[in-house]
Amino acid sequence: MIRHIVTWKLSADDALQRSADAAGIKTGLENLVGIIDGMPRLEVGIDIATNTSNWDVVLVSEFDDEAALAGYQVHPDHVAVAQWVKTVVSERSCVDYTW
Repeated sequence: MIRHIVTWKLSADDALQRSADAAGIKTGLENLVGIIDGMPRLEVGIDIATNTSNWDVVLVSEFDDEAALAGYQVHPDHVAVAQWVKTVVSERSCVDYTW
């Protein structure tokens, strides 16, 4: 199994816009459940703290193997979501590991 974790800092200064952008990321990614082969789990969390040093959104997903993760990366539905996400974030971090 591969665990794929991504965190984002949102670029909007306005709290309402940040909230809308976070919700958009959550909805867009969660809509991929059942569409991506070899992805048994996907969860998106939105930070509840008001600490500005925290990351705003986190994705925790699991894949059967490296081939499934690679397929997710190029899947057209994921690519469309990722392109939109890039327009609303200022920073991204990622880690992929086996477990």
